[in-house]
Amino acid sequence: MDEKDWLLLQSLCKEKSLTRAAERMYMTQPALTYRLQQLEKRFGVPLVVKHGKGIRFTPEGEYLAIYAGKMLAELRDTRDHIINMQREVQGTLRIGASIYFGQYELPLIIKKFLEQYPKVQVHVDTGFSSEIFDMLLQEEIQVGIIRGEFQWLDKKHLIHEENICLVSTEELNLDELPSLPRINYRAPKLALKLGDQMSFSLGHAIDQWWHERYTEPPTITMQVDSYETCKEMAKFGLGYTIIPRVFVRPNESLHTVDLTLKDGQPIKRRTWMLYRESTLQFAVVDRFVEFMRQYELR
Repeated sequence: MDEKDWLLLQSLCKEKSLTRAAERMYMTQPALTYRLQQLEKRFGVPLVVKHGKGIRFTPEGEYLAIYAGKMLAELRDTRDHIINMQREVQGTLRIGASIYFGQYELPLIIKKFLEQYPKVQVHVDTGFSSEIFDMLLQEEIQVGIIRGEFQWLDKKHLIHEENICLVSTEELNLDELPSLPRINYRAPKLALKLGDQMSFSLGHAIDQWWHERYTEPPTITMQVDSYETCKEMAKFGLGYTIIPRVFVRPNESLHTVDLTLKDGQPIKRRTWMLYRESTLQFAVVDRFVEFMRQYELR
């Protein structure tokens, strides 16, 4: 087996589809199928079987896919070690970032980092924070930037924190809140399926704030899976909403109230940079971590 075989097995493992795996590897499906058949012929066992509209691995295929992941990780480490032996900062930096951060903050961060270190190549994956956290656990990325609280036992750095606030078109009497229409954020089904801890922990904190003040449940009239949609609905006077303050711009003339628990603790959404101390031996990771420690978000 060589690197292309390892990548083929890893792509099949991620996509569970011959067509999507071929697209991921920039191959035609017949070419991918032929290479897979050659692998099966070499080992003398079937590696995948059809499953619905996709495929699933046989036990032998699962074993080889795990092996392929380990070999690709070792190959990446070997390349990084060799490049790191040179004085100049270069090589591939593998970053994972939550969707919003990847869309609004990361492009400028990468631009400024590459202005300092032009020989670095940056590979980026974005997704739900739970997906990025899993990629970090699997060592598919070197640095993960996620929102929410995750059980990470290695190095982390707080990049940013923002208040959670109640948003409406005008000032509200908070005593009347239970009877007023609320536009509620509900995490997308995929995020819930993946066990998105950020959505869960933030929702729990908001529920705690509510139950400290009211004995009645909120009057939820809308459930949407986007903070931006929550805000837009509130802008048209369709109800109030509770969202991170970062989504409210100064020129929108919306009334906001930061949520604070009775013990005085504000409810915040935190963005963390997670990484392994062992990866700091690579100059490109060490420089990026230090760059992020000094960087001020917009």
